[in-house]
Amino acid sequence: MYETDPRIVLTLDAGGTNLVFSAIAGNREIVGPIHFHSEPEDLDRMLSTLVEGFEAVRRQLPGAPVAISFAFPGPADYAHGIIGDLPNFPSFRGGVALGPFLEQKFGIPVFINNDGNLFAYGEAISGALPEVNALLERSGSTKRYRNLLGVTFGTGFGAGAVIDGRLLTGDNGCGGDVWVFRNKHHEGMICEESVSIRAIRRVYGELTGADTVPLTPRDIFDIAEGTREGDRDAARESFRRFGEVAGDVISQALTIIDGIVVLGGGLTGAAEYFMPALLAEMRGEIGSFAGDRFPRLQMRTFDLDTPEEAAEFLREKSVPVAVPRSEKRVRYHHVRQIPVVRSKLGASRAIALGAYAFAIAELDRRQ
Repeated sequence: MYETDPRIVLTLDAGGTNLVFSAIAGNREIVGPIHFHSEPEDLDRMLSTLVEGFEAVRRQLPGAPVAISFAFPGPADYAHGIIGDLPNFPSFRGGVALGPFLEQKFGIPVFINNDGNLFAYGEAISGALPEVNALLERSGSTKRYRNLLGVTFGTGFGAGAVIDGRLLTGDNGCGGDVWVFRNKHHEGMICEESVSIRAIRRVYGELTGADTVPLTPRDIFDIAEGTREGDRDAARESFRRFGEVAGDVISQALTIIDGIVVLGGGLTGAAEYFMPALLAEMRGEIGSFAGDRFPRLQMRTFDLDTPEEAAEFLREKSVPVAVPRSEKRVRYHHVRQIPVVRSKLGASRAIALGAYAFAIAELDRRQ
């Protein structure tokens, strides 16, 4: 989608340390990336850097851009382009009308959202969702998917949901914010305390008594692999607990969203150590006081990165059913299925494509 659209959108990957500017047209980067140092503690310098970065990209464009679209950390009033109190951007305290400021400077619409939402939208428009449907079509299956839950595993637990092609932003800009779900392992805690980089470090430290400050998740992954000195069992248990809580949260979200699940972010590189627990949680049972047991989800879960499961998922399972008092027959999809797949775009590219597609879709909607 949008592969042949000539409209140009300026984009930004905003972080507390670096700002990376670019431009996208037709679902491909046409300029950049151009890097600037972030100025999170000085609002005037930060705003000047943002203008300078977008101007540097604009000077290299073959035509005029139609919009600016990018992800920026929350809390925020994204619908009105106002950024709230950010821990990593102290100069933004009290609320900064960043969108209106950039609109005034560049004279084009500005769209800001969080990275979880734009990751999900990018995967829904140009990544996992069309890929899964294309696989189903090639296999001869009549099943198609329209909804997607995208989650990112990294510094935090990001997420977004796309329902029938529309990004679920919510009335308060909080749609898809699963990071505040209850933590299965720690009552009264948010789930992000167990599904994040800091969680991997914390659990490994608790199990070993080791100082984890100098350790990165990659270090703990290498310990799990046996290629770095350390407690291999503790490293693997750190990822297992991560996967269990993530699976619990995803299961809760799917009871509302009911769509494919795509996983992204840096920690997906350790999938072999957290995916078994994540899938086991999604495939588990839940009970009632009457003693009844039910599947945790109403849908069968398939890991599409496992060839055997992918083949079973793609197998046509619908059956023909006769219409009463008629010779007509219709397809009955009696087997409910949810695929889980790791992002092939990568989180950064999915976010950029999501920002581009969101801007183009909003411009079209306004016409």
